[in-house]
Amino acid sequence: MRQVLLYPGEDGYWVVECPSLPGCVSQGKTKDEAIVNIREAIAGYIEVMEEEGRPVPEDRFESLLVVV
Repeated sequence: MRQVLLYPGEDGYWVVECPSLPGCVSQGKTKDEAIVNIREAIAGYIEVMEEEGRPVPEDRFESLLVVV
């Protein structure tokens, strides 16, 4: 399981990123499409890390909602 951030992009697409995996970002025309795409991106990211013998970072991301 990985935490992801989902937010509207400037081009009308939804952007989704996985903070615990630096550079693991995707997008989609809808929220659902973006989530499907980030699942594929996360799986591919982890697969490459394992193939290269590098440790896969743990999901230690913590989110907070701050009222300003």
